[in-house]
Parts: sequence; C-alpha cells; structure tokens
Amino acid sequence: MASTKKLIGGFKRFQQQYFGDDRRLYASMKEGQPVKTLMIACCDSRVDPAILMDCDPEDLFIVRNVANLVPPWESVGHYHGTSAALEFADNHLQVENIIVMGHANCGGIQAFWHDDGTTASQFIHPWVSIAKGAKDKVKVSHAEHETAEQLTACEQAAILVSLDNLLSFACIKERVEQGNLSLHGWYFDVRIGELFSYHPERDQFLAVA
Repeated sequence: MASTKKLIGGFKRFQQQYFGDDRRLYASMKEGQPVKTLMIACCDSRVDPAILMDCDPEDLFIVRNVANLVPPWESVGHYHGTSAALEFADNHLQVENIIVMGHANCGGIQAFWHDDGTTASQFIHPWVSIAKGAKDKVKVSHAEHETAEQLTACEQAAILVSLDNLLSFACIKERVEQGNLSLHGWYFDVRIGELFSYHPERDQFLAVA
C-alpha cells in the first residue's frame, strides 16, 4: 500500500516556507484570494498546473477534471462541479484569463477515441463524450494519419471544443465581448516537456518557448 509519508513531508516544507520563513503571502490572503487566472486542467498527476507553471498559491484558481473538459451551459441535471467553478471564477473572482490546458497521452481522450460504443462506463464515457465534436472532426481530417497523430489532433481539438463551450455561458461571453476576459488554449506535451498555445489566426498550436 502506498505511504502518505512523502505527502506529509511535503506539507511540512510548505508550512515552513509560507507559515514560518515568510508569512506575508498568506497573511495578505486572510480575507480572500486575489487570483486573476482560472485554469482548467486534467486530473492526470503528470500535469499539475501549479507545478508546471511554478506558481505561488495566489497565482491560479484551478479546476481539474477528466480530460480537462468544459461542458456546455445547461440547466438540467443536479451536479455541475466545473460549471459552478466557472461561475465563481467569473462572477466573484472576476478572473481576467481562462486557460484550458490539455496534454499529450491523455487517458480520457484515448479511451473516448477507441470507444466503439460498447464500453461499459457509468460516468467516464458520458463525461468525455463532451469531446464528440473533436473526435468526429479528427476522424475526417486525419483519416489517413497514424493513430498517434490522430490522438494528438483529438487532444488539441478537444481544447477548442471546451473554448467554444465556455462561450455558451452568458456571463463569460459577455465579459469576453467587453474585453474584460481572455480565453486561451494550451497543450502540454509530456513526452518532450514542451508547452504549446493555440493561435486562432493561424489555427495552430505553437510552442511558447
């Protein structure tokens, strides 16, 4: 069984840094968080945004879910964790950036790509089906490509689906149109340690560094 000792050791180092050596950051956030960037990322342990971006606790408001997906706005159903976080980030934190960060070798996208409709999944398949538009598009545009290339294309196309779905939320769409909020699509390639950003004018993901 995996031990929790490493996690407790990590907390002790965090505690020493932020509540021992330098208390100023948390002292300044006693009444709230001044964060201005929301990042929607995958649950995958390899793509923790705070680690990848070398962030302090005040830098990112983070939503993590399977395959870093944003569902479209809807009023039906009972539980909307990602949508609730979007509403809070937009209405209460007044974030100025929303970043959807996908990644290479995403298990959620891979499972959805290979699913032929017979997969028995109570929760995963209905969730990742948010990316159906991405899968359908890549099946046509990359029909002659190798599977690895198709998966990469689908992972990136799913980011664009989520960006479109963000605009189905009226509060987000309004602030984007007013110029008070910017939407970004990022893609982290875990195989080579490179980060790519989507450029709509070129319809491409280009390396940021």
